[in-house]
Amino acid sequence: MAVETALLPTLSTVVVTALIDSINPCAIGVLILLLATLFGAAKSKLHIIKITGAYIFVVFLVYLLAGLGLARFFTAIPLVLTLTIGLIVGGVVAVLGLVEIKDFFWYGKGFSLTIPPAMAARIHKYVTKITLPGVIFLGAFVAAVELPCTGAPYLAIIYILSQNFDFTAFLLLVLYNILFVAPLMIITAAVVAGTKVVHVQKWKQKFRHYMRLLTGLLLVFMAWLLIAISNGIINFG
Repeated sequence: MAVETALLPTLSTVVVTALIDSINPCAIGVLILLLATLFGAAKSKLHIIKITGAYIFVVFLVYLLAGLGLARFFTAIPLVLTLTIGLIVGGVVAVLGLVEIKDFFWYGKGFSLTIPPAMAARIHKYVTKITLPGVIFLGAFVAAVELPCTGAPYLAIIYILSQNFDFTAFLLLVLYNILFVAPLMIITAAVVAGTKVVHVQKWKQKFRHYMRLLTGLLLVFMAWLLIAISNGIINFG
């Protein structure tokens, strides 16, 4: 008996995943620290826009390049191994999703997808002495250490796009990363316009657990999706 194949829209899948992934406590937390430091040093609004804009752009660029590298890796895998790789990636994404859901109920207990304390201390050190050239390094460094916190939804999308990686898939990858940094741009604009950094910090703390629950549920769904794709049950169009 033949298995029916479902067809899902790639664009909406990418957009929804990116929007959920973008509400991320790690990426937002580092930006809040950067904004608080700049305002605490009584920097001009133009300087703050320049520094945070450079930081956000570097994060966007590093994530995009990492995505392209992973997509190239997935497309180079022999067809005979596609099912195995899909199951492995799906399994990893599922485990990370369950960790995020665990943190909704028992945050800070056991293993969590957070920036390691040693790395967080280094980020704080770099932020307090930030310059325009230094923010380029900061953005790249933060993007690298954030991957355990933010990488699972991105990994799932990259695997999906790598199934037929053409120019359209490249544009979707760019779109994903634009949406990923969009909340960082919105927060920066709001703070420059007059919103107190402490209010943004309180908002983040209040909704942190719900961010993790939403991300966890998304990852469990994405894990099922990856396994279904690997088995030919679902295709994208």
